[in-house]
Amino acid sequence: MRILAVGLALWAAGAPQAQEAWERLSGAEIAEALTERRLSYASGSQVFYASGRTLYDSGRPSWGYWAVRQDRYCSMWPPSDLWACYALERRGTALRFVGAAGDVTEGVYAE
Repeated sequence: MRILAVGLALWAAGAPQAQEAWERLSGAEIAEALTERRLSYASGSQVFYASGRTLYDSGRPSWGYWAVRQDRYCSMWPPSDLWACYALERRGTALRFVGAAGDVTEGVYAE
């Protein structure tokens, strides 16, 4: 019985810890998390300027606009004049944008 208890204790000590949960950010936290920061995605990178401009680069630069509205990150990419808004969540140095339909884009700080 003692061997079983020692074995279980060693297994528990070496078992992977539960991954940290995603934390949903408020409007102020979104602004702080993104302003003058660069994120890397699987398909490119994006910079969020304090002016409200944003630059996405996946080998070809694309300029758009970003804003925080009612605790959500919103962006607009010309020539469209429609804003798309997303919840923003953080886990460590990773951020993820969650759309109304459940679509998710994940990025990490590129600094």
